[in-house]
Amino acid sequence: MIVRVLLLLLLGLGTLAGGVWLDYQRFTATPVRMAEPTMVVAVERGSGLRQVAATLTARGLIRHPYYLLLLAYQRGDGARLKAGEFELTRGLSPGEVLDRFVSGRVIQYPIVLVEGWTFRQAVAAILANGRFGTDLADRSDESLMAALGHPGEHPEGRFFPDTYNFPRHTTGLEVLRRAYGRMEAVLAQEWQERAAGLPLKSPDEALILASIIEKETGLAAERPQIAGVFVRRLRAGMRLQTDPTVIYGMGARFDGNLRRADLREATPYNTYVIAGLPPTPIALPGRAAINAALHPADGDSLYFVARGDGGHVFSATLEGHNRAVSEFQLHK
Repeated sequence: MIVRVLLLLLLGLGTLAGGVWLDYQRFTATPVRMAEPTMVVAVERGSGLRQVAATLTARGLIRHPYYLLLLAYQRGDGARLKAGEFELTRGLSPGEVLDRFVSGRVIQYPIVLVEGWTFRQAVAAILANGRFGTDLADRSDESLMAALGHPGEHPEGRFFPDTYNFPRHTTGLEVLRRAYGRMEAVLAQEWQERAAGLPLKSPDEALILASIIEKETGLAAERPQIAGVFVRRLRAGMRLQTDPTVIYGMGARFDGNLRRADLREATPYNTYVIAGLPPTPIALPGRAAINAALHPADGDSLYFVARGDGGHVFSATLEGHNRAVSEFQLHK
């Protein structure tokens, strides 16, 4: 009698085990349940496999967390999950979901640093993005540059303007670090390929000139012409006399109007007063402006004035320049 009971019990357990195994096999072969075509699932830093399985169960993607745990242990994925946000698409099997979590291909969010922005505008944009850390808040330029490993360096112009992509919760310092490294690489390459005979002693001087070109015109075709004017003036020992440097030197005092008194004010950035280049860049220059600074257009023009439509009139003589100023500035 006892033997018969044991046999029946073993048969029952075997049947149960077989049923569980078949159910597990169906689980691994059946796509996870998703009401929408895509879904974002966050794997928090420090989360273990159990927390991830519980999250998927709570959100209705799988019925039982235990099957996902078994599958992950079978595959050796237990300690291989990466932190971040992952996009899941309808039709993925549980194994393919684990593949996403193990791959590290997290969702990336863009941050745009715009050509011609100042360093402080770039910092404000990173803080306003909302997806990155707030570690840049309430920190001085000196503190930020020290944290980036460049203590004592002026930050203006040192960060390459471009669109960068980062996972959520990336620190603001990491965003700046990548932009700094990109500017170093671009500037080094452009300096290596520069035209011969330029009146520029270093890549830093090229960066300063590029930042001025960036602020003077947004027209790609004009950048080499603008660069040509500045390079010829530097060679001739003429002052650059460019308004954007004056405005930068005024800082928060600039109210949108540049007056004669402002052009006479002695600041390190007033190129109507100082000879040569200002001490630092005045904005973030893009690659086109850097290239223009190092490959200025040939010609004889020494002056230019804005036409009012985004372009400029170039003149070789002061007399011609004064006529252009009269036509496009004084009588507009």
